Amino acid sequence: MSRRFVAERRRDPYYRAAQREGLRSRAAFKLDFLDRRFRLLTPGARVLDLGAAPGGWSVVAAARVGRRGEVVAVDLRPVEPIEGVRYVRGRVGDPTLAERLGPEPFDLVLSDLSPRISGAYATDHARSVELVRAAADVARAVLRPGGAFAAKVFDGDLVGALEHDLEGSFARLERTKPPASREGSSELYLVGLGFRPAGGAGRIRPPPRGPDI
Repeated sequence: MSRRFVAERRRDPYYRAAQREGLRSRAAFKLDFLDRRFRLLTPGARVLDLGAAPGGWSVVAAARVGRRGEVVAVDLRPVEPIEGVRYVRGRVGDPTLAERLGPEPFDLVLSDLSPRISGAYATDHARSVELVRAAADVARAVLRPGGAFAAKVFDGDLVGALEHDLEGSFARLERTKPPASREGSSELYLVGLGFRPAGGAGRIRPPPRGPDI
């Protein structure tokens, strides 16, 4: 980790706020923004957090769905225990993942997945889009009708086609950029509301094999 990166992080108001409030990552403020704008996290909801480590989004989600709700955190990396959160070790491309999550559908699927950065933006953008497609496949398999999906993607020329593909599964699709996104970052978030399942409401379908988390 470079000295410049450490210095910039220390000057970052969201990083400092996360440290002050005992949050696991500054990404918690991004989910806070998405929730306030789209009302994603409701008391008693079931939430699936894909690529959850270190657990920043799961902490926020668990607090907002409350004891009547449930959050399931999925990652190949370990996630330190969080009250109200069940950890499942896995990746979005695992064809057995939907079955391992159980038959009860989810109200919301979240994905803050990022590819391993290569430094070549076209490659990183393409990999980011593929991760969203893989997360969306999981969402289509486990969401209840009317449910919601929110995923991070790196902006670029492939996002339009991605949005077109997602629009067929949701009554409304929005793109947004939280204020907590770092200055100069290309990341944006796609939010699908009003899930419309194909081939039968509430039917759990295993997702096709996709890229690793």
